[in-house]
Amino acid sequence: MVERMGKYILKRLVMTLFVIVGAAILIFSIMYFVPGDPAMLLLGSEASPAELEAKRVQLGLTDPYLIRLGKFLYNTFFHFDLGTSWFRGIPVLTELTGRFPRTLFLGIMFVIISTAIALPLGITAAIHQNGWQDRICMVVAMVCTSVPDFWLALMMVYLFSLKLGWLPSFGIERWQCYIMPVIAGSLHGIGQLARQTRSSMLDVCRSDFVTTARAKGLPEKKVIYSHMLPNALIPVITIIGGSFGRSIAGTIIIEQVFSMPGIGSYITTAITGRDYPVVQGCVIVLAIFIAIVMLLVDLVYAYVDPRIKAQYVAQSKRRTK
Repeated sequence: MVERMGKYILKRLVMTLFVIVGAAILIFSIMYFVPGDPAMLLLGSEASPAELEAKRVQLGLTDPYLIRLGKFLYNTFFHFDLGTSWFRGIPVLTELTGRFPRTLFLGIMFVIISTAIALPLGITAAIHQNGWQDRICMVVAMVCTSVPDFWLALMMVYLFSLKLGWLPSFGIERWQCYIMPVIAGSLHGIGQLARQTRSSMLDVCRSDFVTTARAKGLPEKKVIYSHMLPNALIPVITIIGGSFGRSIAGTIIIEQVFSMPGIGSYITTAITGRDYPVVQGCVIVLAIFIAIVMLLVDLVYAYVDPRIKAQYVAQSKRRTK
């Protein structure tokens, strides 16, 4: 079984590497074929043709597509060099080292708050199926899923900052600065995770082992929390992992609204200014992080799901015969 699980992990690692390299090729190709002349943006329309050509040579823009792609992949994956910002002259990796922890903190808080609220909502809705508790929980989940996070963020800034003056609308110095960003970023995850938890709990509720546990006279709370919930959480793990990746990407909008110096503001400024190395570096770092998170989710899923474990045990037994 250990050998089979080792092959499973190796297979997932290889797939993750392909995903990361594919993301790097895709973002480079998009930036390469985007219309416009970066040299013109840097020097302005008054620059002479000779100055523009010299700038293109300096930036390596005169090389063919495949040569530039090869250099980009080599520098990125063998030297961990994401390039230097064309406008600021600062290495992209240096900027990301200071900004990514803030974005990561927001993403972690989004997932923690979403999970802490969504799981009780989903469990309560499933336990009281078709009751008033179920209806209230699902209405809350539907509202959370429907409200756009950027709209909620803007409304919260208008109400709690501009009108009431209770909370700061920007900055990272005080813990109060994170209240509105975390609420706005967690809302969608609450709705999605609550509905998935309810669905999983209802599926498990119809299982034979739950019927057997109740037939043995076990208390209902023990049936719910010792038998139903652990099995219902297996598919929820995938949702939590996926929401973590989406939360990191979702911080781009939240950081813009609340003027937080994370990856969001960095990549947005780079896109509007066509600072290609910054855009490529940010996307690659986000792709690597999300791919690693999904890899860990796959491994945890394989460990906790008894069906996958039983599959590898059966395969190991067949090989020993």
